[in-house]
Amino acid sequence: MLWTAKIRLVTMLCSIVFIVGTTLQNYVIIDLDLIEASMRLKGVDTAGAPAYLGALRLVGNVFIAGNALGLLVWFRRRWLFWPVLAVNVAQAFGVYVVPFEVHRAAIAEHGWPGVLPSLITDGGAVILSIVLIVAYVRSRRLTRTGDPVRL
Repeated sequence: MLWTAKIRLVTMLCSIVFIVGTTLQNYVIIDLDLIEASMRLKGVDTAGAPAYLGALRLVGNVFIAGNALGLLVWFRRRWLFWPVLAVNVAQAFGVYVVPFEVHRAAIAEHGWPGVLPSLITDGGAVILSIVLIVAYVRSRRLTRTGDPVRL
């Protein structure tokens, strides 16, 4: 995949938004009280809340680091396409993987702004994934030698 100027710009801007959104979600919105409230909503014992919070933050940190890879597309490294796509496809599943009770507890504690970072990062990751896949397919279809062409 040849990183065109438009694709690089979109990927970098989305990566910045996703880093900020994931950081807000990971360290400002989600805390131990919110996790305990979500566990109570689900009807589960809250004894495992600290471990669940640790696991959730670990996953968030992986996404923060993965989205930071998206900033490196400025340097037009072809090898970045697949890791950047993989991170965004994985992040797109966040709405389905994180239990709905966590979102309900975030709304109860912070109002709608409590779920906005998650919705923006996960929904944006869906859109960016589609854009990257379409750009990849178009670059492969438009070339005869197998080398990507500028779109």
